[in-house]
Order: sequence, then C-alpha cells, then structure tokens
Amino acid sequence: MAVNAGPGSWPSSRGAAFVSAVGAALGLVGAVSCGGTVSRGAPAGDGGGSFAASAPVGACGAVTQQHAIEGATHVAICSYVDYQTLPPSSGDHYPVWAAYVTYDQPVPEGYWVHDLEHGAIVLSYNCGEAGCATDVAAAQQMMDQYPDDPLCTSGGEGIRHRLVMTPDPRLDVRFAASAWGWTLRANCFDPDAFLAFAKAHYGQGPEVLCANGEDVLGTSGDPPGCGAPP
Repeated sequence: MAVNAGPGSWPSSRGAAFVSAVGAALGLVGAVSCGGTVSRGAPAGDGGGSFAASAPVGACGAVTQQHAIEGATHVAICSYVDYQTLPPSSGDHYPVWAAYVTYDQPVPEGYWVHDLEHGAIVLSYNCGEAGCATDVAAAQQMMDQYPDDPLCTSGGEGIRHRLVMTPDPRLDVRFAASAWGWTLRANCFDPDAFLAFAKAHYGQGPEVLCANGEDVLGTSGDPPGCGAPP
C-alpha cells in the first residue's frame, strides 16, 4: 500500500488517471551488504547500450550511469517487461503510472517506469529481511524537503513533485534511483549523492506533465505476481 501520500488524492480508477493525463499531455534479487562494492556496469544485461559509469562517490560508493533509451510503448498491465538495466531506466511500460508517493510494498516496474517517462525520480531499495529503516527514513526526509515543482502544484491535485519510493526485491544493491535514461546505484542511502542525482535529472522525461497517477497497490486489485517473468 502507499504510505505518506500527502495531501493529494489520486483517481479511483485506471481509466480516470489515464484519460486525465492524456488530456494534460495534449494541452529485491537478494540484498547486498552495506560494505560491498557497487557494480559499475548495467547488471541486467544492456547489450552494450549503456555509457561509461562514474567512479564510486561518497561513503556509499554511489555510481551514476547513463543508459540508452529502450523504448516507450504501452503494454498490457501486469505483463512482463525485460528491462535491460537494474533498476530500470526507460522502456515499455503500463498505460497507468504510480501515484507520486512512498510505497511500503514493491510496485511492479511497469507502473513506475511510466513515471520516469513523465520526468519523475524513483527511489528503490532492497535491504533484505533486516530492513534499512534508517536509510528509508533519510530518503523520505529528502523527498519531503525536495523543492516544490510549479508544474505539479499548479494542477490542484495536492502534488508537490514527481518523486516515488518503493521497495524492489530484484535490486542487487541496497539503494538506487532512476530517472529517464539514468541510474544511481549505491550500498546505502547517501543524501548528498541522491539529492545531486535528483536535481540533475528531475523533469527530463520525454512527456512533460504532472497529473497524479494511481495508488497502484491500494486500489488496483492486480493479481499476485503482476509483472513477474512468465
């Protein structure tokens, strides 16, 4: 379910969210230990489509990398999409996107990749059974303090900015961030590194709009295994 949804609300059905957005447009694989080294490649197998990664930065060894755009076609909700980066950074996605909130359960990637297309930053984490409450709290604080986006606040939906946070059991690092065509992978949450990434890549998706999405866990009724490989 979504938590810390803030003062805004989202449409009660997928159809309402999708139609609203179209109108606006037209006008965790297992957790890793915190002391490990972050892979500097595109771990999902990008087939040569990624650019050179940065050197690790800060106490969490944060690595930033640009990736080739994989596509942007709408596919059936809950269908499997074989994203070539981990975390995903672009690609085919569902016609509905996730509400700009923090989730306490994994959101199927096909939803939030659509958020990336709208210029969102998506934070994801995989801390195993032990969890990482301190890191999650620090990430939430960054989101809460992130500057308001006039494109969002002018919409009257109570949205402050295009930020999402979700657990991701496929992730092979503890914390990551995605933007359209970019990823940040780290051994823990480094506020400075993640804030710099957000400021550098926020609002740079190919579709410039900030209509809210749907609470895809609280209201969707998706079947178990939504978005999982066949």
